[in-house]
Formats: sequence, C-alpha cells, structure tokens
Amino acid sequence: MHAPPPRKRLARRLTATAVALTATAGVLASAAPASADSSWGGLWHQKRTVDVQLLSFNDLHGNLEPPQGSSGTVTETQADGTKKAIPAGGVEYLANSLRTARKGHEYSITAAAGDMIGASPLMTGLFHDEPTIEALNKLDLDVTSVGNHEFDEGRAELLRMQNGGCHPKEGCFEKGKKFRGADFPYLAANVTDEKTGKPLFKPYTVWKHKGVKIGIIGLTLKGTPDVVTAEGVKGLKFADEVATIDKYAKELDRQGVKSIVTLIHEGGMPASGSYNFDCDTPGAGAGISGPIVDIAKKVTPKVDAFVTGHTHQAYACTIPDPSGAPRTVTSAASFGRLYTDTTLTYDRRTKDIVRTPVKSPKAANHIVDRDQPKAADMTALIDRWKKLAAPVANKPVGYISGDINGRGSEAYEKPLGDVITDAQLEALAPADKGGAQIAFMNPGGIRSDLAHKASGGEGDGVVTYGESFTVQPFTNMMQTKDLTGAQLIALLQQQVSGPNEAEPKILQVSKGFTYTLDLTKKGAARVDVASVKLNGTAIDPAKTYRVAANEFLAGGGDGFVAFKDGTNKRVGASDLDVFNAYLTAHSSAASPLAPPKADRITVVK
Repeated sequence: MHAPPPRKRLARRLTATAVALTATAGVLASAAPASADSSWGGLWHQKRTVDVQLLSFNDLHGNLEPPQGSSGTVTETQADGTKKAIPAGGVEYLANSLRTARKGHEYSITAAAGDMIGASPLMTGLFHDEPTIEALNKLDLDVTSVGNHEFDEGRAELLRMQNGGCHPKEGCFEKGKKFRGADFPYLAANVTDEKTGKPLFKPYTVWKHKGVKIGIIGLTLKGTPDVVTAEGVKGLKFADEVATIDKYAKELDRQGVKSIVTLIHEGGMPASGSYNFDCDTPGAGAGISGPIVDIAKKVTPKVDAFVTGHTHQAYACTIPDPSGAPRTVTSAASFGRLYTDTTLTYDRRTKDIVRTPVKSPKAANHIVDRDQPKAADMTALIDRWKKLAAPVANKPVGYISGDINGRGSEAYEKPLGDVITDAQLEALAPADKGGAQIAFMNPGGIRSDLAHKASGGEGDGVVTYGESFTVQPFTNMMQTKDLTGAQLIALLQQQVSGPNEAEPKILQVSKGFTYTLDLTKKGAARVDVASVKLNGTAIDPAKTYRVAANEFLAGGGDGFVAFKDGTNKRVGASDLDVFNAYLTAHSSAASPLAPPKADRITVVK
C-alpha cells in the first residue's frame, strides 16, 4: 500500500477503499449465516483484532543530508552501562528504514509531529524548504501536525507548502517545474484565525483501510507565539492543547471513530539522553518530565497514543490516562536520526485500540543508521538540489582548529555560543552600529555545531557558508537596545524563573560579561546578583547599558520579556552576516579559530 502516491493520494485512496468495501459488504452480508459477526472481521472471516503499525518521527528541520557533528549521532547505553555514539540520520537512510519497516505490514501509517521544515540547513533552507516537502512526499508520509517552526515564514508560506505554487518573490527554483506542495495533510487543531475563528488547517483526519479507522488529531504547542517571531504568527491564535484535543476526540467519537492518535508538537525531557533509556523505570512514565507529562495525564481516555516532538529528545514511555489505562507517549529525537515503531491493536468489534495492562500499545525507537543502503530516489533528489545550492553553499567563510560545539554541547555555556555572541558584540559595538557593550544569544537559536571534519570536498577545518547557515539559519536582524542594570538582572533571572523555571534557558553571553549560576537554589535566586559583572565591574542597577540580541530575543522571545522594556532600539545586520564576518576576520588556513574555553558563566551544582 506504499507504492508512490498521486497528488493527495491519501484522500483518494481512502475514498476508493470505502466504495470497494461498501460493495463487498453488500454481497457478503446476503450470504452470511445468522450467527456471523456483523463487523468487517466477520465479513472477511478475519480474527477480531488486527495490528496497525504506526511509524513516526518528528523535528526533521529539513535535514535531508546526514547532520554534522553531535547533531548526527545518537547515544546508546550498552549492556555494561557505558555509552556509545552512533552516526545516524539522513533522508536517504530514513527512507530505506521506513520502507524496510513497512514490509509485511498490511496496515501501516506513517505520521510526524511537526517541525518538518524551518531552521533547515542551506541546501533546503535556501529554497524555502521545497526540497524537504518533496522528500517527505517520496517518504510516503501520510500526515503531520504543524510545529512552531512551520510558522517561521508566516501563514502564507506555510499554506504554500501545503498547496503548492512557486515562491511569491523568488519564483520557481527549477526551470519548467512548479512546486506542487505536500501530498500529505498538515493538521493544526489549535491554530485559528484571530478575526474569523476559522482553523488554518484541518484539525484531524481519519485513516481507513479494510474497515479499520484511526482518527488522527494534530496540533502544535500553545506557546508557539513565544518561540516564533511576531511576524510569523501574526493574526493567528493558538489554543490550549488539552482542551483542543478533548474537543476533537469527542467529535471523532460521535462520528463512530473510537481509535484516536494525537500528533502534538510538544514534548518532555527523559532522565537520560540515551535513545534506549527505559523511561518507565521504576514505574510507568517515572523517567520523563516536562509539559507533555501534564498534557498526557489530563487528555481524555478517548485518545489511545501520543506522538510528540519539540524537545528533540528520544523516548517511548507509558503514561496512564485519567482512567488509569496505559497510553504510549513517544518522540524520535530529531533530524531523522530515529523513527518510532508503535503497534496499535485494533478491535474490530469495539472499533477501539486495546489498552489494558496485559495488552497495550507497544512502542520502540529505532536508529536510522548509516550502514544500510541509501534510497536511490533520495540520493537523486539531494544531488539535484545540492547542484543548485553549490555556488553559495561551498564558499569558505572561516577556519577552525577543532570542533566548536553548539547544539551538541550539554553545558549551559556552549563554546559556539561564545563565538556567536562575540561576533554580535564586535559587529554592533561601534557607535554608528549601535554602541553595544553586551551581547546575548538564545541557546535554541544555535541549530548545529561547527565540525572540524570536512562535510564535503572543502577539507578539514574549513567552515563553508552552508555550514555557518546551518548554525544560524533564521537570518534574524540584530538589534541594540538600552537596558538598565536592574533590567539586565531581571533578564538573567528570567532564564531560571517563570516559564523557564522547569526547563532553564541559559543565554549565551559575550566576552567580558560574567556571573555565577547557583543551581542549589530555586527560581530567580539561582542568579547570584552580586556576581554579575561587565569587564570585572559589578553591574549598577541604575546605570544604562547597550545590549545586543537578535530580533527574536530582543522582542521578548523564549520568555525573556525584560527585553521588551528596552528603549532606543537600533537595527543592525543579520545574525548570519555578523557571524560570517567574524569567522572571516578571526581565522585563516594558517591561523584557524580555536574552540573557546566557555568560562564566562560559573555554575554551582
């Protein structure tokens, strides 16, 4: 059932299947004995239950090529307790993994939980993620929810991703070819137009095959406006996750659809970073925390399973629903490094998924390893788009003497964070550029590492434009604002309090700015106010400082609302431009940039 589909294949396939089944039912019903089961299983003399395979992944972010550095590995805990990093990811391998997994499964759904596009590497980001949508079509993706990054370029561009058509400003990227859009539906149950109240996309879809019906609800996190630029979500409203899921689960139930899966772009944090960590130890769901736990515990028992995302973590947990029945909650990390295989046992008589302590949905994550064959159609797709991107992507912009980790660093202060903020400070320090004294960078905006090993033919230690773009793909404009010392302190405290208390977001800081973070304390008290200094001098609460940040952070993104109180705003160059300029100015083949010490934030544990 996974032969290459026509445009909008899912709807057409389901309609054709329903017509065929209706005709078959009429013929068989007249010949069936009075005692025959009236369900579809009785019509075909099949057993009462059937296993439906649910293959899922999340947070691909346009990573069609194998990701570099730590972003391209998964951690596996070995039998002796040691940990091993395994190279993983790349759509050539993901396609082969999914196609292999489907073999022998007549009932198989492939679904995703958002952030398929956005914050993407240059090869696809340069073309507004058209290559990613094309790849997902070839993967035979049946459905995905929206994620926050689907809104990076605004609603009009997201609608283009679904419906097709060439870019309104840049036109068609390939001569004689018009972008056809996604063959799969985007679902956005909790996203509506502020003025009309109408949903942006369908809230759910129903997957059908030989009498089996699975309702699929899709949504993103309510806090999407907090992690996307204001322009990206302009005119849209994002509703509460639990209330939205309950609403549409009830609607599906009224339609006779009893088996329901939710795709939600919100997630949790397992106690271990290993993909094979058992998050049901010592009890169901005991090894995971974060927003998805509260959501899963509150959502109606009508929902049988959750496919989640956003946190880029790997887990396959069992979190009991409000009635106490077991319910799977899964996430396949990010960047196509893993996929989840969940078995849903469908009861033809009740039309529901069997969920008991003895027989409940089973889920496991699997590595998309690079020892397997590549999918030839994906290789051809990548080669085609790489050729178009090559003139821009392969240009050298700097040199490094070793790995400079950003996304792959587990420390609060990331070496690449130091490089980025120093670049921003240097670019905006001149009086005519903003007069910045301090620069801050949101950690979530650092999308990758700078790997010393060559990704192509450029040579080890060479940083190409494509690689720097992967680190800073948003092209946010830089801003400089006036903040008082008191506002600076409040900004630091917002890293570990309010919406960021449960999962701290530690800002990266430029050279000369130092302070101590005391994790033995709670909330705002974790910031040692007396330790906050600029070039060795304590911050004066009454004094005014010029502070630089990208437009997302300067606009109060990620919960840093103290930035909104800043005054005397001045707009500078883009974050990518200042990053590239810094790499070019501070490195050469003979004198490459060394990984910084990352010693600006003292952490007490």
